[in-house]
Amino acid sequence: MSDVKKVVLAYSGGLDTSVIVKWLQETYNCEVVTFTADLGQGEEVEPARAKAQALGVKEIYVEDLREIFVRDYVFPMFRANAIYEGEYLLGTSIARPLIARRLVEIANETGADAISHGATGKGNDQVRFELGAYALKPGIQVIAPWREWDLNSREKLMEYCEEHGIEVDYAKNKKKSPYSMDANLLHISYEGGVLEDPWTECEEEMWRWSVSPEQAPNEATYIDLTYVKGDISAIDGKEMAAHEVLEYLNKVGGANGIGRLDIVENRYVGMKSRGCYETPGGTIMMRAHRAIESITLDREAAHLKDEMMPKYAELVYNGYWWSPERRMLQAAIDESQKVVNGVVRLKLYKGNVIVVGRQSEDSLFDASIATFEDDAGAYDQKDAAGFIKLNSLRLRIAASKGRGIE
Repeated sequence: MSDVKKVVLAYSGGLDTSVIVKWLQETYNCEVVTFTADLGQGEEVEPARAKAQALGVKEIYVEDLREIFVRDYVFPMFRANAIYEGEYLLGTSIARPLIARRLVEIANETGADAISHGATGKGNDQVRFELGAYALKPGIQVIAPWREWDLNSREKLMEYCEEHGIEVDYAKNKKKSPYSMDANLLHISYEGGVLEDPWTECEEEMWRWSVSPEQAPNEATYIDLTYVKGDISAIDGKEMAAHEVLEYLNKVGGANGIGRLDIVENRYVGMKSRGCYETPGGTIMMRAHRAIESITLDREAAHLKDEMMPKYAELVYNGYWWSPERRMLQAAIDESQKVVNGVVRLKLYKGNVIVVGRQSEDSLFDASIATFEDDAGAYDQKDAAGFIKLNSLRLRIAASKGRGIE
């Protein structure tokens, strides 16, 4: 422990990380640098600076990373249509590689020997932070207090705060949320409390970003999303920065009861975990992106991309954002997105995202061929007979040899 002279901590200013600052100072007798990232979590991050100063921290980083987060992490992931286990839009997962990168960069800038985080030994985030850090700086030392200390409950953390004079908002608020929550511009997650019983329905009061579908407006909301190379560049004709796009979609989606999810997922460490998620903007983006791809991507390219997606999603979920295989998949996906341009029109209504129109100068949709009316010879229907005969040849041969359905 004595070889660690300075450590960079991913610091939220909450109970856990405030305790970690003091614990690192005492246990490792080292200088602590704090790093607080504004990823659009909906809470003021600047107060973390004063809290860190009160704990004796001299080097404090508080950074607005919203645009980088959406432009360089969320958007590339949505070009892949990445969904983990068929449901989860990876809201927590995709934030971790950016935090890991900044932890390593700040360690290099400040001459720190190690980085530290507040992820527990039960969760996925410890894996994501550390895989990212090692990929970017192989020799970096990682300190994970939850895997070392015996402060394994909220009560013990509070006792530590009282013993060491650490002032935290938690102590003042006796009506704290029973949930463990994580938020950024893409989503907010809820775990713990009544959610630990997968049969128990969550309370309506838990949700923060959205109204229930039952309480959503009785009139639909229409929006037009403009795509350039697979990314949304404008909404209703107004150009927006990447983070502004997601902020707007979260607002309009939440107002229409869109984006709620209650799932039991398989964690990387082996256990099953129930979580509830609000991802209004991401839900809209996923539906719209599939719609614009449906008219611009070649059939086989689209199918190949769909085959790659589960692997891509698994890599993001498991913390392999900086791996060569994720970057290789990203290169193939981004190649496909060069033609994913155009406009998608959506109708948002009581929890539903309904595609009502799509158009593109790169569209492969040909109405003269697809029509059910007279196509003026654009498609010769007799051609289908030869196609079917060739594709059924192996089936006919097998059946003639008695290998048909028993």
